[in-house]
Amino acid sequence: MTTVDLRGKVCLLTGATRGIGLAAADALARIGVTLVLVGRDPARVRETVRSVRSATGNGHVEGLVADLSLRSEVRRLAKEVRARYPRLDILVNNAGAIFTRREETTEGTEKTLALNHLGYFLLTLELLDLLKASAPSRVVNVASNAHRGMRLDLDDLENRKNYSGLRVYGQSKLMNLLFTIELARRLSGTGVTVNTLHPGVVATGFGQNTPGLFKSLVRMAAPLLTTPEKGAETLVYLATSPEVAGVTGKYFTKSRQERPSPTSRDPELAAKLWEASERLVAAGDAAA
Repeated sequence: MTTVDLRGKVCLLTGATRGIGLAAADALARIGVTLVLVGRDPARVRETVRSVRSATGNGHVEGLVADLSLRSEVRRLAKEVRARYPRLDILVNNAGAIFTRREETTEGTEKTLALNHLGYFLLTLELLDLLKASAPSRVVNVASNAHRGMRLDLDDLENRKNYSGLRVYGQSKLMNLLFTIELARRLSGTGVTVNTLHPGVVATGFGQNTPGLFKSLVRMAAPLLTTPEKGAETLVYLATSPEVAGVTGKYFTKSRQERPSPTSRDPELAAKLWEASERLVAAGDAAA
């Protein structure tokens, strides 16, 4: 795969300590980018930084710790990034999880929504000025084909009425696509592109934070799934390939553009989700 010259460029990668994120970290470090890896466990972040540096010979691999399901942590992370780095050329929103039972964060937000959507939304907005100042720059949002067939109730994005872990996960991936097309519209002419991807059905730590039958099923299916390295290929392609320079608001699978679901391409729904997301963030801040 041909890549742009990334020497002196800075890439922030969330969810970097396992699975697709870890495989992407290794690939990006080998290309020569200055790589900032984000995870929520300090020990795991330290070990990931050490192992990626050792495996790739790239000494410009650093780590930051944040729980991206918490607005306060997202803002603290963004503030630290702005203070430490004069530029940001690539932002990869990859951190995510599935919760088979409805749980809330310590800030009172349903966890899937908080991590899988609002984490992407708020971190990107907090770093937009830095991305614009570094243009041409890129945002890459990791979504999933799990978005297909999903619908949103904008009056109940936290699924208080009826919760199903797989459905709520699929809805969060639909939100990733809707966020991408609305962000692309808002960033038109700035030199910042934003695209999203389906990494494939990948054998990772996905589902291992959930109890019971679902965790067992994930383990049983693991031998049939693609590797994290294969899953990371499209992510790295969108982050680095000159073939997608200037391409924005698109969905990719296996490094090729793919047509996502009709619902995910609805510009009116995308705009309404953006407004609802702003309200959720503002309401949470007011409560805090």
